[in-house]
Amino acid sequence: MAFEGSVVRRGVLYAVVVGSALVGINHGDAILHGDVGRGRLLRIALTVLVPYCVSTSSGVAAIRALRGSRGHASGEDLTRG
Repeated sequence: MAFEGSVVRRGVLYAVVVGSALVGINHGDAILHGDVGRGRLLRIALTVLVPYCVSTSSGVAAIRALRGSRGHASGEDLTRG
């Protein structure tokens, strides 16, 4: 489910928007002063990765809950397969 197109698109959107804001807040001064080494680049990448992971895990949980509630209502288990 994490690799479904809609989940990935939403995750990327959140990563770009929220990640950019977080990078600006957490690393903006260092970027402006040119203090961007490998360690900082790794922290920036992780800063962008966190909103992607949160969005993706939330999207998967929502899909599973929706499919589970549909399966429960109809007597089917749509979370398998």
